[in-house]
Amino acid sequence: MQRSTERSHPLARYPRDMTGYGATPPQANWPGGAKIAVQIVLNYEEGGENNVLHGDAASEAFLSEITGAQPWPGQRHWNMESIYEYGSRAGFWRVHRLLKDTPITVYGVATALARAPQQVAAMQAAGWEIASHGLKWIEHKDMDAEEERAQIREAIRLHAEVTGRPPRGWYTGRCSMHTIDLAAEEGDFAYIADSYADDLPYWIEAGGKDQLIVPYTMDCNDMRFAIQAGFTNGAQFESYLKDSFDYLYAEGQAGAPKMLSIGLHCRLIGRPGRAAALARVLDHFRNHDGVWFATREQIADHWAKEHPPMASKRPSQMDKAEFVAEFGGIFEHSPWIAEAAWELELGPAHDSAAGVHNALARVFRAAPEDKRLAVLTAHPDLAGKLAAAKRLTAESTAEQASAGLDALTDEERATFTELNDAYTAKFGFPFIIAVRDHDKSSIMAAFKARVESDRATEFAEACRQVERIAELRLIEKLGG
Repeated sequence: MQRSTERSHPLARYPRDMTGYGATPPQANWPGGAKIAVQIVLNYEEGGENNVLHGDAASEAFLSEITGAQPWPGQRHWNMESIYEYGSRAGFWRVHRLLKDTPITVYGVATALARAPQQVAAMQAAGWEIASHGLKWIEHKDMDAEEERAQIREAIRLHAEVTGRPPRGWYTGRCSMHTIDLAAEEGDFAYIADSYADDLPYWIEAGGKDQLIVPYTMDCNDMRFAIQAGFTNGAQFESYLKDSFDYLYAEGQAGAPKMLSIGLHCRLIGRPGRAAALARVLDHFRNHDGVWFATREQIADHWAKEHPPMASKRPSQMDKAEFVAEFGGIFEHSPWIAEAAWELELGPAHDSAAGVHNALARVFRAAPEDKRLAVLTAHPDLAGKLAAAKRLTAESTAEQASAGLDALTDEERATFTELNDAYTAKFGFPFIIAVRDHDKSSIMAAFKARVESDRATEFAEACRQVERIAELRLIEKLGG
């Protein structure tokens, strides 16, 4: 999830990060060599939900035992209120008995915490982290940004007043497109949890700074007892959590530890038939070695230490001149490719070697044949006159040297010259090969084989080699 503010230049930039860590996520290095981090959240919302007593326009209609509940404008809803009251009166204490010796995080709605002094005291006695779940458990998508900012400020103030310290974690839940930026600006948060995008924490730019995201969950969440496409009995919840744990535990055993995030609600999991399933799940987790039960605050602090944000200029954020200066030579002497690539819909997915290569290659592939031919002819002969005169680009010089083409015998040089002349005369462009994929002998063998091709076949092959050369150059520049 990336910040949604507009770019400084007029081009559209796609703000969503569809790549993340990709195929090679970072090594979590959980404490003690743990194979998995289990992070349990208990949402404390009871007393902070929509209610005319709280100054809201209607009653609550979200996440309850009432199927298809609708808001009652201007009225209290006795059934809904009593369901929420079950969470604070009975459900909380049942969950507390199960988890009081386990590090967990509470997402506390500030106004709900203010109405729950005994529960807050119990949370603190258990050593649980109390993060902020906003001022009220309401919808924010249509809220004016400045009104939402004011609510975030008031939530932080009230949270500190009720618990004795400001929250270090934030989760709105029913958020707007402004939420993450506003929360990052207003709070000194070790993490924000309004994301479901990964199994590991990750950094974004939000609120004018690097902000750590510790993602939350909608699937390993007892909210699915309160929606139609969800769990209907405790065994389904139990089975799903065990499967999730076992799969991530196996990934951890294979050397790629992750985080299992679990979401609970006092009024939902606190019902006996569901609490029984939770108890069995906890036993399953605890019967495994190498399990780190942690608060989200602990995970955030660990991640910030192990994987601090890296300061780097992202290609999608460069202005045109900077982008062309960086990538204009990736396709040999053809800056027009970088100029056109900058005009594409770039975004976080392009902030890597693979991403920039994709943008540049799209321009090259879409160009008419005469422009692609010009790119081919811009490449120097292998071990040719330009190399002898030391007039190659720095990239070409390094590439040819990597395959030993800067140290040919007289006989090898004569063979290359003969092949270059024959190839260029036949096809109208020089022989092109990604020399970093080869050694001197395999280059010579490919040269002798390809000179026998027809022009259409060889033009297509030369274009593929140009793209591969560009890919290797970008990997060297930006990393794999």
